[in-house]
Amino acid sequence: MRKIFAVFAAIICCLSIWTSTPEAFTLDKEDGEYSIQVDLEGGSGKASVTSPTLITVQDGAVTAHIQWSSSNYDYMIVDGKKYLPVNEEGGNSEFEIPVLAMDEAMPVIADTTAMGTPHEINYTLTFYSDSIGSKSQMPQEAAKRVVAVALLIIIGGGILNYFVNKRNRC
Repeated sequence: MRKIFAVFAAIICCLSIWTSTPEAFTLDKEDGEYSIQVDLEGGSGKASVTSPTLITVQDGAVTAHIQWSSSNYDYMIVDGKKYLPVNEEGGNSEFEIPVLAMDEAMPVIADTTAMGTPHEINYTLTFYSDSIGSKSQMPQEAAKRVVAVALLIIIGGGILNYFVNKRNRC
């Protein structure tokens, strides 16, 4: 009787795990990088994440590049899986995490060392599907274009100055 009960309990346990596993979230977009608005809620309200942020779509699966307003985050937990920072030390903490849902709060845990001892803090991230746009719409990408144009102007001005000065010497 105990064996039958143990087998029955094991089957129920397996079925409950199988039915509670969330379906994989996919996005109907071409593979590539896009910008998206993201909101952070939870914690003390002192932390923030960069928005818009970058998402990568690969075979429908979506990964977000999350940059915190602090360098004190040493890992994130999303859907029970631990993610470590992807950036070099010294800058604000950055993570590549899966996006599990659009237009609804997605629970995450972030561990911070800012308070002396590490603390896991519960947050939610909300990614807004109606804000998905080109990667070039991100402020960081616009800043890169401004720097490139400024460099071209400086180099062009230097070359022009060289020829003008050379002509005046002759």
